[in-house]
Amino acid sequence: MSGQQILGFLKKYTMIFVLIIVVAFFSWRTGGALLLPMNVSNLISQNAYVFILATGMLLCILTGGNIDLSVGSVVCFVGAVGATLMVNKGVPVWLTIVIMIAVGTAIGAFQGFWIAFVRIPPFIVTLAGMLAFRGLSNVVLNGLTVSITNKTTFVNLFGGGADCYIHDVFGNGTLNLTCLLGGLVAATVYVLTQFGSRIKKKTKNYEVEALWIFVGKLVAIVAVIMAFAYKLAQHKGIPTVLIWVLAVILVYAYITGNTTIGRHFYAVGGNEKATKLSGINTDKVYFLAYTNMGFLAALAAMVTIARLTSAQPTYGQNYEMDAIGSCFIGGASAYGGIGTVPGVIIGAVLMGVINLGMSLMGVDANMQKVVKGLVLLAAVIFDVVSKRGGKLFAKN
Repeated sequence: MSGQQILGFLKKYTMIFVLIIVVAFFSWRTGGALLLPMNVSNLISQNAYVFILATGMLLCILTGGNIDLSVGSVVCFVGAVGATLMVNKGVPVWLTIVIMIAVGTAIGAFQGFWIAFVRIPPFIVTLAGMLAFRGLSNVVLNGLTVSITNKTTFVNLFGGGADCYIHDVFGNGTLNLTCLLGGLVAATVYVLTQFGSRIKKKTKNYEVEALWIFVGKLVAIVAVIMAFAYKLAQHKGIPTVLIWVLAVILVYAYITGNTTIGRHFYAVGGNEKATKLSGINTDKVYFLAYTNMGFLAALAAMVTIARLTSAQPTYGQNYEMDAIGSCFIGGASAYGGIGTVPGVIIGAVLMGVINLGMSLMGVDANMQKVVKGLVLLAAVIFDVVSKRGGKLFAKN
């Protein structure tokens, strides 16, 4: 392998190496507490909203580095509407879920209309939304907390109750065998999918990576999947919220990587004028990006109020920053047109590990924000500098 290939390999997998180093560091500093089964499970539950929102935020960023500042407030507002309907109005759980999804999607479409068709800058529209929906959340809740503890169906479905784990159909031993089987199935599907993709590329004479790199990557990822499944199996098994997170990841990874509309997002971010001249409706792409963001904000709202078993006017604060940070840390370009769902998930996991690790170490909450800010800045600097061929300073 040439020096250029090694450099390209390191650049491609930089954040994975960083994640490994960060996990190792916090495991050492916490005496191994970071990797305890309960903490691994908590990492998923506490950061589920980040995975969901970051996936939607990626589509907005792909269109040209645009972001949605309103998602935290939308999460709070949709959660407030849902809790109020279930508790104060007696609306059935399933109907409430439909209404929450409809409200979130409608908000996304409303903001998408001004961005896509009127061409008001996304920063302005979503900043207005951040203020407006935070205020409306207080109006809906009257500044009070609405508890949904007794709504066990909703809470367990979206991963917030004590029983919000997939039942072990093989017994109640020390290890959750259903969880281990799920990990094995996931690893097998991944391997078969990757081999199928490689064979398809070779058939079409596309360039593929060296066999030893391909096999090494498969072995490493399978090992991570099985280790993760084993840790969960030692606790209570597969959290319900993990099913929602995996569904979002798989669906959007397929959309961005294997569909025409998915390629349109990359095209708009790469060169909007050229994309428009090629016959693609760029207005529609912007509209879909922000409508989808509203839909995923509604799902994140369900996950949030289920985990906290209540709705409060303060929920969702800084959620947008976590989502945006995960995207940029995971390799999304600040200029748009570059980024993947797997990369965003790596960024979200890195943010989650940093949060959990510092919490276990007893680091002050304010210093945690400082560290997260520096990590985000470092990721964006890396992206910008790498696009200049390693030159730190821009030419005038």
